[in-house]
Amino acid sequence: MAKLIMVQGTSSNVGKSILVTALCRIFKQDGYKVAPYNSQNMALNAFVTKEGGEIGRAQAVQAEACGIEPSVDMNPILMKPEADSRSQIIVNGKVDRTISAREYYEYAPLLLDTALAALNRLREKNDIVVIEGA
Repeated sequence: MAKLIMVQGTSSNVGKSILVTALCRIFKQDGYKVAPYNSQNMALNAFVTKEGGEIGRAQAVQAEACGIEPSVDMNPILMKPEADSRSQIIVNGKVDRTISAREYYEYAPLLLDTALAALNRLREKNDIVVIEGA
């Protein structure tokens, strides 16, 4: 089972994604099997995996730094903002629903098992999982 390291920040745009990318590359160069993970991410632009699932672009770049194919397990919950405080919710790479921010706070606890299952799949296949927190 992989060891975990988590990078967190006090706000957006403070360098978490680039730091996770750097750690992924360093661990790979040191000979570890490593994968990135971000349980939920809000991004306008998504990356489409070979299987056709959508994840955040940052996780795709981080996967490249690890020398592995991007997977929906790396970003199991993706929120794509739309107008009027609504977001399209992508779960395991597929469109699930479009809801308001208020509705999301009620829905989010139901996604915990999805996020943990994805993390556990990554832990089973790797030596280290680098987690990008909010």
